[in-house]
Amino acid sequence: MKLCGIELKGNEAVLAVLENTGEGPKHLDLPPRKIALGDSDKASEIVAFQNKIVEFFQANSISKIIIKKRAKKGKFAGGPDTFKMEALIQITTQFVPGLEVFLVTPQALAAMEKKNDIGMPVTLNKYQHVAYLSGVYGFLHS
Repeated sequence: MKLCGIELKGNEAVLAVLENTGEGPKHLDLPPRKIALGDSDKASEIVAFQNKIVEFFQANSISKIIIKKRAKKGKFAGGPDTFKMEALIQITTQFVPGLEVFLVTPQALAAMEKKNDIGMPVTLNKYQHVAYLSGVYGFLHS
């Protein structure tokens, strides 16, 4: 089983793909590592983002997506583009049969890190760490 951990930041979806090896999750260094949403006011850019994300999931046989949830209000609230991207990713299930999408809170990720010794693979870029942790969470809770 392959899954994709995703962190939504600004106008980008940061991706980290993991595969179950029987000994735990293994990071797969697959490009692209980020997919950007262009001008979110243009329908053509929204469609282009969704097409890229669907193509990525299909090309890499992703069966589960874990997205780090963002706050809806307050100091750490996500921007409007992140909520658009989240919705577009959630509805990819209609284009990719068998695909499941889950959200995980930052608090759940922090608790998982405290309970488990999770090392970051050398193949991982620093900006992918939160996406990777989201993916690990998906493996531990499947």
